[in-house]
Parts: sequence; C-alpha cells; structure tokens
Amino acid sequence: MRDRPADQQRRRAREFDAYVAGAAGRLLHAATLLTGEAPEHNVRARRLLTAALSRTYAEWERLRGEDPYDHTRQELAARFARGAWRYHHWGAAGGRALPWAAPRRTGGGGVLERLSPRERLVLVLRLYEGVAEEQTAAQIGLPVARVHAICSRAVTTLRSKPPRPAAPLPRVATP
Repeated sequence: MRDRPADQQRRRAREFDAYVAGAAGRLLHAATLLTGEAPEHNVRARRLLTAALSRTYAEWERLRGEDPYDHTRQELAARFARGAWRYHHWGAAGGRALPWAAPRRTGGGGVLERLSPRERLVLVLRLYEGVAEEQTAAQIGLPVARVHAICSRAVTTLRSKPPRPAAPLPRVATP
C-alpha cells in the first residue's frame, strides 16, 4: 500500500523538524560568525539561516542519501557570499572598496567582526566547520593556495591586538 500524499508530507515535515532540532544551533552559530554580529543581536544571521533552511526544506526529497547538514551549510555560505556585497566599506577618499576587501565595522559586534566577509567565510568553513581547503576553494570559487592565504591572514588578524579606539578630541572652550 502506497503512502498518501498527505502522509508523505507529514513524514517529510517530521524528518525535517528532527533535522532542524539537531542542527539549528550549530548552523545559527556558524551564521552568526559569518555575519560578524554579536550572538545576542544576530538578526542578519537568523535571516540567513532561515533562508538556507527554507531552501533545504524545498529540496528535502531530492537529498536522499546526501547529508542535509552539508547541503544547508553550503547554502548558508553561498547566500552569505552573495549578500556580502551589500555591506561594503567606503574608503576615506570616497571611493568604493571591493566588497570582499574591507571589514564591516559596526562596533559591539561578534568575535570575527574585525575580518572582511571573505576572511570570515573562509575561517568559518575551514576552522569552525572543518571543511577541507580543497572543498572550501571549490565552494567559493578560489584557488586552494588563495584559501590557505586568506585563512592564515584571518588567523593572524585575530591573534593580533585589536586597534584601540581613537581618543576623543579635547574640548575647546569657546569665548
């Protein structure tokens, strides 16, 4: 006897709910690291994760035999990379820097806030998620040597002391 479509939908929803219950915490942490937000204020990370999980749910039936966590992580990374251009840094001369080049500094952010979006992406995939350099390079479309260099630079940046905030300007008495 074949399952009815309604039974299949319920089974699919139960399977996906069980997957989300087990994986959502780690995926949200990865998304929070990617966005550079503070864990308490991770609105962009939550939106990013919701979109990635929605895509995974839409493709749930086609994932038979594949790792749904890997699929969601790839979707999360791809969505972050596509959306990172919106959060660019304007140079002092008014020229626009490449979106991957400059860190997004908002103050009071997360641990990886000092890094550029590309550095965060590589660091999270390589060190937090444990994805091999070759897989990371293939996923984001860079040579393996470049991924290695970006990861090394990001680790060096994190190990260095953060720049101190500029001292406030002295107040000048007005006559």
